[in-house]
Amino acid sequence: MKHTDWTPTTWRAKKALQQPTYPDLEKVVGVEARLAKQPPLVFAGEARRLKKGLAQVAAGNAFLLQGGDCAESFAEFSAANIRDSFRVILQMAVVLTFGGSIPVVKVGRMAGQFAKPRSDDSETRGEVSLPSYRGDIINGLDFTPETRIPDPERMMQVYNQSAATLNLLRAFAQGGYADLHKVHSWNLDFVAGDLQAERYQDISNRIGEALSFMRACGINGETTPSIRETEFFTSHEALLLPYEQALTRVDSTTGDWYDVSAHMLWIGDRTRGPDDAHVEFLRGVNNPLGLKCGPSLDVDDLLRLIDKLNPTNEAGRLTLIARMGADKVEASLPPLLRRIKAEGRHVVWCTDPMHGNTEKTSTSYKTRHFSKVLAEVKGFFDVCGAEGVWPGGIHLEMTGRNVTECTGGASDITEHDLKECYETHCDPRLNASQALELAFLVAAQLKPLRRNDGGEE
Repeated sequence: MKHTDWTPTTWRAKKALQQPTYPDLEKVVGVEARLAKQPPLVFAGEARRLKKGLAQVAAGNAFLLQGGDCAESFAEFSAANIRDSFRVILQMAVVLTFGGSIPVVKVGRMAGQFAKPRSDDSETRGEVSLPSYRGDIINGLDFTPETRIPDPERMMQVYNQSAATLNLLRAFAQGGYADLHKVHSWNLDFVAGDLQAERYQDISNRIGEALSFMRACGINGETTPSIRETEFFTSHEALLLPYEQALTRVDSTTGDWYDVSAHMLWIGDRTRGPDDAHVEFLRGVNNPLGLKCGPSLDVDDLLRLIDKLNPTNEAGRLTLIARMGADKVEASLPPLLRRIKAEGRHVVWCTDPMHGNTEKTSTSYKTRHFSKVLAEVKGFFDVCGAEGVWPGGIHLEMTGRNVTECTGGASDITEHDLKECYETHCDPRLNASQALELAFLVAAQLKPLRRNDGGEE
């Protein structure tokens, strides 16, 4: 897909929302030039493989699992944190594949999710007002004048941390860690003993029995690589446009432009203006794209966006991520589903049950109650079923760590418990136990759909 009226810089003539105000523009230009010389973080061929997988999701033959940190940070960067988040996504994928009888496309909000849109440009505490924290790629979390100054050098640190994260993710995915024979060993220590661990152990045992049978038939990791390794892709919101532009390259095999900062990029609900800079930039890159769809999105505007982002109606190119809120999904989503289906648009429909369900407690903690997350997931499946649309995926803010940021779930985290391990730099995340619990609930929603579609139990 080539655009004769597009270059990686045409976005600069458009209105660019949610961008920082850097005090030294020459320094920004210098960082952009250094980034433009760096090796790609991902490869065009990998992005094309993800697009093929998402085309299968769009056709109702696979399911998208997308999850990871609300916002990655420099302070929490460690091999253990990367491993634990990767591991819980593997666990969820096993639950969905086994319980839902369907292949799972695994995409992490990892190795690039460092920028966050904000409701206000400034934050006030007492009588002091400072620029809002916009993610570690832009400024720091500490509430000091020096830390909150946007610093373009942070883009270089993000590039280097993303490269290290991707290196480890590739090793985990291809180096034996993801081998299904190790499915028993993926349990996190703090999950052991709870209800989700028991349910997961049961699936592990049944997978082990199936693998033993297959091995006896001559099917093993040597003859079938998908048993011992997995494909794992990365994604982030393409919010900071100078960073994305600097990492946009021409693929030598096709001549097409790709943003090599991640396999998949998405546009947030605050920056999806059809004539604005983020849409202008992403329409020209050939990566799979995501578009957040909030309750204020008009169906005609959505069609305009689809025309710009996927003019050739390519399956797997565009994922529509509905983030309506538990109390709005059943009213706001059906008109979009109905019209897009009637227009014959090939898209993946995915639910983000996190962003529309954020609330503040009496103690000023931002949280999400698990029951509302679940209610939006169920509402998404219900309205998709009513409109004859495949409920293609789920998009979560989650972590493999034992945090206490979202209330409820089988672990019964209360408002009082939030202070025990509340570590997010921005929005509250599901912990590993809650994420695994949600995977079982989603698998239960998928199973009858696969049976009705000719799938086997």
